[in-house]
Amino acid sequence: MRAHYRSAGLSEAELTAGPYEQFAHWFTEAAASELHEPNAMVVSTADASGRPSSRTVLLKGYDRRGFVFYTNYNSRKAREIAQNPRVSLLFPWYPLARQVVVTGTAERVPAEETAAYFRARPYGSRIGAWASEQSTVVASRAELDAAYERMAARHPEGEPVPVPPHWGGFRVTAETVEFWQGRENRLHDRLRYVRDETTKSGWQVERLCP
Repeated sequence: MRAHYRSAGLSEAELTAGPYEQFAHWFTEAAASELHEPNAMVVSTADASGRPSSRTVLLKGYDRRGFVFYTNYNSRKAREIAQNPRVSLLFPWYPLARQVVVTGTAERVPAEETAAYFRARPYGSRIGAWASEQSTVVASRAELDAAYERMAARHPEGEPVPVPPHWGGFRVTAETVEFWQGRENRLHDRLRYVRDETTKSGWQVERLCP
């Protein structure tokens, strides 16, 4: 079970001044390649004692302020972020032999930003946000489906669905962003932006051994 990477390399000269612009460039290429859900990312958190947990969520926005995703604020990841806001994001673009690894801190997005995104979600997803007590134990699938039906009856399709008070977004402000490109002989290219306020761009770039 071994893949041989024969992709073109990644050099310092190719990089943009900052990681968010470089991410936009790679994300555009990932989307153009028809990669399934290029916005899927692994979010890793840790509780106050350092025990880690990971799960896949969908990136819903990014700009120079950071990377945004939405979740139930009572979920395990949200509880862990409340205890320890340092997180890691991983974009595993395997067919392109590429990865992007982000480390940084997460904080809640403003309520108005959450509301604007929630209104744009499909009806079923809005009802699901009310019906599911994310990360808690449920007795059966039938119980979960029944909760959905109760919420759908309370908020019929075509009528406004309010934002649940326990639901919203997080923005991860990057401290480091690594761009990983697979190369032959396991000599991969790993270029990492590190925040550095003493530079004009606010970032310095390091090359890491593979």
